[in-house]
Amino acid sequence: MAVHRFFIELAYKGTNYHGWQIQPNAVSVQELLNKALSTILRAPIDVTGCGRTDTGVHATEFFAHFDTPQPPEGGVNRALEKLLGANGCDGLVRSLNGLLPYDIGIKNVIPVHADAHTRFDATLRSYQYHIHFWKDPFKEDRSWLLRDRPDVALMNEAAKIITEYIDFSCFSKSNTQVFTNNCKISRAEWEQTADGLIFHISADRFLRNMVRAIVGTLIMVGRKEITPEGVRAIIESKNRSNAGESVPACGLYLTEVKYPYPLG
Repeated sequence: MAVHRFFIELAYKGTNYHGWQIQPNAVSVQELLNKALSTILRAPIDVTGCGRTDTGVHATEFFAHFDTPQPPEGGVNRALEKLLGANGCDGLVRSLNGLLPYDIGIKNVIPVHADAHTRFDATLRSYQYHIHFWKDPFKEDRSWLLRDRPDVALMNEAAKIITEYIDFSCFSKSNTQVFTNNCKISRAEWEQTADGLIFHISADRFLRNMVRAIVGTLIMVGRKEITPEGVRAIIESKNRSNAGESVPACGLYLTEVKYPYPLG
C-alpha cells in the first residue's frame, strides 16, 4: 500500500520530559506526539525523530516524520484529508497544538517524498549551550547558573583546537554502541551576551552527551584548570575520563537541523 510521508517541524522545552525518545517508564516528547497524531488521524502513528535529546534538553528546531496509509483508490487518509484544505497543513498543525501540552509546539507539517528521512538525511545539526551569572527566576531550567566568570578568550582558543579533529571518543558517553565516533565540526565558538554566554557548535553528527562534555571541558580551560593545548591531549587520548564533567542539561538547546533538499 502506498503511503504519504510528512515532516513535522516542532519545538519543545525539555524540562518535563525524559528526552525525545520513548522510554519504558517515563514521559517523552515522542510518546506524546505519537498519541496526538494517532488520535487525530484515527490510526496508529509512530513518528521518527531527527535524533535524540536527553532528559531536560530543549529544542527550538526539531524534525520528525510519519507515514499515513494511502487508500488503494488514491487520495489520503480520510481524517487527514479533512485537515488538508486550501491552507495546506495548517489544520493539522492547529489540531496537534490543541492536543499537545504547552511545552511542545508544532510549527509546520510538510509533505515530502516517500524516501525522505529526518534522521539519516540531515546534513548538519547545531546546538547552543546557555550560561548566566546571576540568579534569574526566568532562566530556571533554561540556562546554567555559573557563579564565576571563565576566561572566554581561552575557551575560544580551545574551541578552535576542537575543530581540527574528527574522532571525539573522549567526549562520548561510555558504553554507547555506534558505528563510528567521528564527527565533522564546522563551528565551535563562545558568544558573550548581555547577561551570560552562549556556546555555538555545529557538526554533521553528534555523539551521545558530546556537547555537554565539550562544554564541561572548555569550562575547565576558562577556569585555567587546564590550558587550551591540554584539550588537544584530551582528544588524542580518546578517553572519556580525561575530559571534563558533563554540564547540566538545562542549558542545552538543539537549534537547527539542515537537509539537502528544501522543506516547505
